Amino acid sequence: MKTLRIAAALSLAATAAFADGHAAPMVMATDQSVANGVVSAEKIVAGENGWLVVHRTDAEMTPGLVVGHAPIRAGETADVAAILTEEVKPGEMLMLMVHSEAGGTETGIFEYKLGAKEDGPIKPDGILVMTVITAQ
Repeated sequence: MKTLRIAAALSLAATAAFADGHAAPMVMATDQSVANGVVSAEKIVAGENGWLVVHRTDAEMTPGLVVGHAPIRAGETADVAAILTEEVKPGEMLMLMVHSEAGGTETGIFEYKLGAKEDGPIKPDGILVMTVITAQ
């Protein structure tokens, strides 16, 4: 009976996410090796073209400096790889976040600096679209 209630709740949540014809924005990634200088997201869903941005973070889960980024397209994208622009050591926490292409002066050029509005994070309902992983 408990399993049935959980399945029903998950079904309702999925229905709400797809009610407007679009999947809810999300980033899916797991802990991974950074030895090759790349961090990958297995799946990203975004409502607009933008960026997968890799921030340093810590136990407080505050986005820190940007250490990599990659362009993404509106809709669902699989296997997005961001080249790291700074050294990341095993054990460091990384926040993979969806940023917009809006607000900048140049389309296709990543212009965000920490705290800026250009190419800034998207926040549906005031919530960042992100996930945190640990570099291996």
